[in-house]
Amino acid sequence: MALPLYDNQPTRRAPLVTYFLIAANVVVFLLSPIASIGHHDQSVEQRKCAQVTFLLKYGAVPNELLSDRANPVPEEVAAACHPKPYHKRPWLSALSSMFLHGGVAHILGNMVYLFIFGAATEDRLGRLRFLVFYLLVGYIAAYGFAITYPDSYTPLVGASGAIAGVLGSHLVLYPRSRTIALILSIFPFRLPSWALLAQFFVFQWLSLGDSQSQTAYVAHIYGFVAGMIVGLLVRRGTVARKSAALSWQ
Repeated sequence: MALPLYDNQPTRRAPLVTYFLIAANVVVFLLSPIASIGHHDQSVEQRKCAQVTFLLKYGAVPNELLSDRANPVPEEVAAACHPKPYHKRPWLSALSSMFLHGGVAHILGNMVYLFIFGAATEDRLGRLRFLVFYLLVGYIAAYGFAITYPDSYTPLVGASGAIAGVLGSHLVLYPRSRTIALILSIFPFRLPSWALLAQFFVFQWLSLGDSQSQTAYVAHIYGFVAGMIVGLLVRRGTVARKSAALSWQ
């Protein structure tokens, strides 16, 4: 796998929405029980209970998304943790789950990809439309995963689906951009962005059969394809506007 460090696609304005999304993800992670900041006085069991109940409350559970009804807390969790009752709207959990991460490596990898490739897409779409696009592909990824695994009760967390949509749009909108990336996290290479983004998609596809992994590869695929479709629509609209402008000259 390659880790992107820089993309040479120029932008006309500061990507404020991209910065905001990165900041929001980092703040939510630091404040969540997953980071365990300020919980050092608790036992390991107490921290684990706080993390499990937090993810059940705010994570997107596929079975809940499709039924639009919150499930009872699993018996084993209730017996071990005695969580306080909470109210959950499953359709909103698809939103909250986009800002949750399972660990430092998880959020670091996601934020690097968003930082490198989000700016150009935001510049092309505009700030408000980029925010709507980001949330939309995130929802598509979450519900796509739920449709694929309707009987899953494991909370889906992470910005990966939405960020995969950003990667898909970048592939279509900027096929000629070039990226500096670390190959195998060691060797820096300058390569076409499409090669890096294509290998991301292929890796997700080839990893679908990995039953031991906890990564939601299907959600990434749904998000990536949705991003490509939006990118194609934007390119088509841009071409149409340029043609119309030329016809009036």
